[in-house]
Amino acid sequence: MWSMLCERATDLRVEWRVVRADESHGSAHWEPRYTFSGTGRPVHNVIDAEFTFAAGRIVRHVDTFDLWRWSRMALGAKGLLLGWSPLVRNAVRRQARRGLDTWIGSHPHGPSAQ
Repeated sequence: MWSMLCERATDLRVEWRVVRADESHGSAHWEPRYTFSGTGRPVHNVIDAEFTFAAGRIVRHVDTFDLWRWSRMALGAKGLLLGWSPLVRNAVRRQARRGLDTWIGSHPHGPSAQ
């Protein structure tokens, strides 16, 4: 996902703080700012991440953020009115998954293949 986001971004800016890690776990607070390609709207997301490491690699990465807040920025009025609903939340997740699957399919020798 990181590789896809960085490759597709045209104006991605990321700030981070409170980064902690040991050999098996890590966490960070990070705030990406970018233009959402689906609508052309600016987004400033506020995210807390948890990582699990094995053999020096990230094997699990979970981001926690306010999806309704994100949808208001990224989707505008639709996000404001419906971004809290399971219907819109699940649609956003499905669209993100499809985008990731498409990107992975076009990068057969990408990071996960190493």
